[in-house]
Amino acid sequence: MYIFNKIKVNPQLPKRINRLSEISRNLWWTWNTEFLKLFKQIDFDLWERVLKNPIKFLNLVSQAKLEEVAENQDFIKEYDKVVQNFDDYMNSKNTWFAKKYPENKDDLIAYFSAEYGLDETIPIYSGGLRNIIRRSSKVCK
Repeated sequence: MYIFNKIKVNPQLPKRINRLSEISRNLWWTWNTEFLKLFKQIDFDLWERVLKNPIKFLNLVSQAKLEEVAENQDFIKEYDKVVQNFDDYMNSKNTWFAKKYPENKDDLIAYFSAEYGLDETIPIYSGGLRNIIRRSSKVCK
């Protein structure tokens, strides 16, 4: 028997909490602890096992746990508050960029720098080039 491919089944977010996926793909969560608390409520053990990585968490969490929290009124109340905070942040017109470049409000912006840390779940290793140079200079001696 030949195996040609693997099939991976990801949990489907219930409609009521489907914005967890969108927000987990925005670095806003790195400074918003209220958002991260939602994952702890869904499955604390898995949250710890995936080293507090929301994207990995959403790929591995059980469908049953997602369905359960989608029906939990306390969870939904917290979820709605977080989503509202996210929307307020994303739609804010009172920012330096929005005032200076209003015509670019829908542009996507990427930051590339290894000089600061965003979150422990996003390992950034600065100084890599220096180490390569140091190693190559030892080889050249």
